Amino acid sequence: MKPLPRKRFVLLAFVTLAAGLRADVTPAALFTDGAVLQRDRPVAIWGKADRGEKVSVSFAGQKRETTAGPDGRWLVHLDPLTMAKEGGELIIAGRNTISMRDIVVGDVWLCSGQSNMEFAVSRATNGAQEAAAANYPLLRHVAVARTVADSAGNDVKTTGWKAATPADTAAFTAVGYFFARDIHLRTGVPIGLVHSSWGGTPIESWLSADALASDSAYGVVAERWRQMLAEYPAAKPRHETALAEWSTAEAAAKAQGAAAHAAFLKKNVRPRAPRGPGDPWTPSGLFNGMIAPLVPYGLRGILWYQGESNAPRAQEYHALFKTLITTWREQFGQPELPFYWVSLANFKPTDDVTGRTYAFLREAQTAALELPETGQAIAIDVGDPNDIHPTNKQEVGRRLALLARKRLYGMTVDDTGPTFERATREGATLRVRFTHVTTGLIAVDRPPPALEIAGADRVFHRAVGRIDRDTLIVSAPKVPEPVAVRYAWENAPDANLYNGAGLPAVPFRSDNW
Repeated sequence: MKPLPRKRFVLLAFVTLAAGLRADVTPAALFTDGAVLQRDRPVAIWGKADRGEKVSVSFAGQKRETTAGPDGRWLVHLDPLTMAKEGGELIIAGRNTISMRDIVVGDVWLCSGQSNMEFAVSRATNGAQEAAAANYPLLRHVAVARTVADSAGNDVKTTGWKAATPADTAAFTAVGYFFARDIHLRTGVPIGLVHSSWGGTPIESWLSADALASDSAYGVVAERWRQMLAEYPAAKPRHETALAEWSTAEAAAKAQGAAAHAAFLKKNVRPRAPRGPGDPWTPSGLFNGMIAPLVPYGLRGILWYQGESNAPRAQEYHALFKTLITTWREQFGQPELPFYWVSLANFKPTDDVTGRTYAFLREAQTAALELPETGQAIAIDVGDPNDIHPTNKQEVGRRLALLARKRLYGMTVDDTGPTFERATREGATLRVRFTHVTTGLIAVDRPPPALEIAGADRVFHRAVGRIDRDTLIVSAPKVPEPVAVRYAWENAPDANLYNGAGLPAVPFRSDNW
């Protein structure tokens, strides 16, 4: 065979290399087989390609074309889609063609927060049976990989969309799944859950850098993180030594049998690594890595279960939580996107000498109800005082679903328990009035034990309460002239006050001391 001329050989090699370096058009991570698209609003679809590459997107009789920008990113919007239970084909074409099958159209909910949102169906009460009974092909879940990033990312790894079947449901977020199952069974609407959470993380990790900088709590948050980074070089080798010693002791206990190993783990907590570079506590780190790449996917609403990691700093949370709600809505381009959360369940942190840090954090959560299209599910009665991860996620999901059923799906249901309105002095008693008591006010089994009142000296004493129609009359022998009342104002109160719909009263205080 006659050899190629040198110039032609070099040109051919260059063309071959260029073809090898060419990037195929790729969709963002949420667009895979089985995806759920949001109905009744413009649908954003985006991804990457070569700079200047022409890209077309086809779905449900619509076709949109665009050109990838200088950074290779492209974005199109489909006109609002009606609900579709029959799976369709989403085709994205550039120099290559990608076909995604079984795409349905319904309602998509972003589920985020820390460990109680991350908590899987398999760990919930009767988790194995719940997963085995799951047979809801139109209820689907996609999990976002744990990712910390220094700047807002464009992409993230996911599990891909999974339908609620016995094979996959065990790994779903339990709170999200029980919420979605309730809604789906009552409406027939396909439900998609985008699950992006990470256990043990504070709210500041989930806020964008701009959002944090705009918040009054930013200076304290930034200084605390700078201090952690400064301490990290010295703390790291100390941790490594402590961890080695702990691992040796744990191995010895394990060799003695299951009982000895269990006893060791109960008494000896695995040393926690110091906070440092790449840690999930990095301010904005999880927003950058796990929320920004999801924007601008169409959503019906957001479910949030977080706050335990911020409990000692409730005053910061007052501002940070409202900022998170507002800025996430801005990021997704939906100024009044429904945002529902779980008020912290009853739990006794062993390191809280006051016994009240959770009460103040719950108050900070409740304060965010000032924002439109918000709601909270109270969990003060379904937690476990000795376990920060209560297993009754079914009831938590049901209470979140009540909010959506009433406010978004037009159903006639009660969605909120008795909520403090005002307290007025009547001699040696305080009469407490509530909203959300049209179905009555009920103290289960006995008079409410979680009541306290105080006089002008601001010293609270245990009080007794008596229900008078839809009000509560509170008194205490040691407080002849009461001026303030509190209910369930503890980490793990004995809360037994409900309305006739069986929804628990929102913990409250009439003072601002």
